[in-house]
Parts: sequence; structure tokens; C-alpha cells
Amino acid sequence: MSASCCGSACASQTNVSPRYRRALWAALIINAVMFAVEIIGGLKSGSVSLFADAVDFAGDAANYGISLAVLSMGLACRSRAAMVKGLSMAAFGLCVLAKTGWAAINGMPPEPLTMGAVAVLALLANGGVALMLYAFRDGDANMRAVWLCSRNDAIGNIAVMLAAAGVFGTGSGWPDLVVAVIMAGLALSSGIAVIRQASRELKRESGFTAAVLATVQVDQRSDRTD
Repeated sequence: MSASCCGSACASQTNVSPRYRRALWAALIINAVMFAVEIIGGLKSGSVSLFADAVDFAGDAANYGISLAVLSMGLACRSRAAMVKGLSMAAFGLCVLAKTGWAAINGMPPEPLTMGAVAVLALLANGGVALMLYAFRDGDANMRAVWLCSRNDAIGNIAVMLAAAGVFGTGSGWPDLVVAVIMAGLALSSGIAVIRQASRELKRESGFTAAVLATVQVDQRSDRTD
């Protein structure tokens, strides 16, 4: 976190919902466990989309940790954390695109049964997380980033299940690659949305801080004149 977070913009806030804090801790633990499960499943099945979802689980676990770290801080710090998360979501999308391109050239069709079974387990995990966080989806950029992460994960799991069915039915790896590209696009679009909202919040906070400083300076001049 930048040094500027030490100022009043990141002052502690006490109105944090305990329910939201508990939901973040549960989401962090679930994502960390599912990262390990999907890495093993991805390596065993050879699925690019499952591997992409595993990396996303790891990124989400880190993002939930960041959210918990700044949860009681001011809006500016939460917006900066959201900016980091938006950038990480966009970077994840680019990495998945690169991995998909490599697999299209060198990869083999994945094993669909393992791929589908792990995707079902991941959907149950992410569906539970999404339900826990649904009530907080319209908060600040930091809350919005958390909600978008959980929503994207659930959508991605459904897509991986469809890819597994496509691979099973066609014997080709292309359904897996197509789903990986869709997941990458979803991550990119969500990352951009979070970055834009965080930027707007930081601009508003900067304008408010500038107005307060200007008022203080006017008051100080008035005091000296008197």
C-alpha cells in the first residue's frame, strides 16, 4: 500500500458489517482449498479451462485477503485495493489467453470426466460464496470487485462443465479452449469495470480532500488577518 494511505483518507472506519467480514474469511478459505483441488484436477485432466479456473481461485483468495486487510480503512485505501484487484483480474485474463494460445498449438484433448467432476465441485463452492456475497454487491469498488470475482467464478465453473461435455461428445480439445477464451474475456471486462469505478472513487476522494484543504487554508488566513 502506498505511503499516502497513512493519512486521513485511510482512517479507520468502524461501521464494517461483521457478516461481511465473516463472508470474506469463508470465501478466502474456500478459494484457497479449491485452488489446490483444481490444480490437481487440471494437471490430471490436461484441461486449460480448469487450470485457468485454478489460477483464478488463487487470485481470488489473495484478493479476499486484501479486502480483509483494508476493510476497516477509509474509502481511498479501499479504492486503491480495488484498483489492484481490477488490474490482477485483467492480468489473469491476459495470462489465460496466452496459455490458451499455447495449448491450441501444442495441447492434447483433456480428459472430460475428471474435468467435469472437478468443475461441479468448484461450482458448489463458488455458488456458496456468491450467495454469501450477493447482499454486498452494490457497495464501493472494493465490494464490487469481491462480488464480481465470486460471480465470475460461478459462471466459469458452469462453462467448464459445458466444455467437459463438449470434449466428451466431440473428442476434441476445442470446447476447452473456447471456454478458456470466454473466461479470459470475462476477467478482462470485469477488471476494467472495477478499475473504472475505483478511478472514479479516487477522483471524488481527491476532490473532497482538495476542497477540505482549501477551506482550512482560508480559515488559517482569516485567523492571521484577525
